[in-house]
Amino acid sequence: GDTFTLADCAAAPSLFYADWTYPIPEACAALKAYRQRLLQRPSFARAVNEARPFRHYFPLGAPDRD
Repeated sequence: GDTFTLADCAAAPSLFYADWTYPIPEACAALKAYRQRLLQRPSFARAVNEARPFRHYFPLGAPDRD
C-alpha cells in the first residue's frame, strides 16, 4: 500500500543488503519489485545516499548500484 509500516522499516535494510550478497532471483519478481519500491521512498533513498561514504565497511563490499 501507500503506507510505510514498521514491517517495511524492518524489511528495507535486510533486502537492500541481501540483494548485494545474493541477488534476488528473477523468479521472485514481486520481491524484486518491492525492493525497488522501497528504494524509491524518499526517506529510504536518503538513508541509502547518506550511507554511501561508509560502504567500504560492508563485509562483502558493495556493488556499484543502488
